[in-house]
Amino acid sequence: MGVVVVAAGRSTRMGGTDKTFAEIHGIPLVVHTLRRLAQSPAVSRIALVVTEDAVARAEGMVSRYAIDKVTAVCAGGERRQDSVYAGLVALGDSQWVAVHDGARPCISEDVLDRALRAAQRWSAAVAAVPVKDTIKVVDDDHVVTDTPERSTLWAAQTPQVFEYGLLMRAHRSASAEYTDDASMVEAMGQSVRIFLGSYENLKVTTPEDLAFVSQLLT
Repeated sequence: MGVVVVAAGRSTRMGGTDKTFAEIHGIPLVVHTLRRLAQSPAVSRIALVVTEDAVARAEGMVSRYAIDKVTAVCAGGERRQDSVYAGLVALGDSQWVAVHDGARPCISEDVLDRALRAAQRWSAAVAAVPVKDTIKVVDDDHVVTDTPERSTLWAAQTPQVFEYGLLMRAHRSASAEYTDDASMVEAMGQSVRIFLGSYENLKVTTPEDLAFVSQLLT
């Protein structure tokens, strides 16, 4: 399957650090992610999406670390869905496609194998893990309005995997802003399934996350 790696965010919670190129053990975070993906037999090629001003730097990085499965580096857009769409176009037609956060460097071969099998079986599926904590729904005054049944709650991750044509149709028909690709596909009336992700498949959002992930990548 092809993979679109999205690394075009603004890193607003990283205290001024661009997490895409933040070093873990002397290697940029996104390189750890790309290496994990490139080592997987489930992955055939990768399109890396970065901010417009980081394209040249990312191309040099891919060349320096010889990540051969990266076949395209392109600039993202204003919204996440714009960046994903740019990556889909740069990737080119692929029967199955996964969208993965560049800031999730601990992706495992097991999860990627489950991702491909889920795409082949269901055409649209999302890596996720069961929620461990009790979740409270609150109003604007921080008053609890609901306590959902925990057994029905899963925390969505990436990769999110789709039949390529299905995801392209979802992007081209999207009339609103979506936080993830699964929501966009769901809006078309397409069922989206869950497959088991991993609690170690963390997304680096804060400097504290960077420190924790560095321990996992030792």
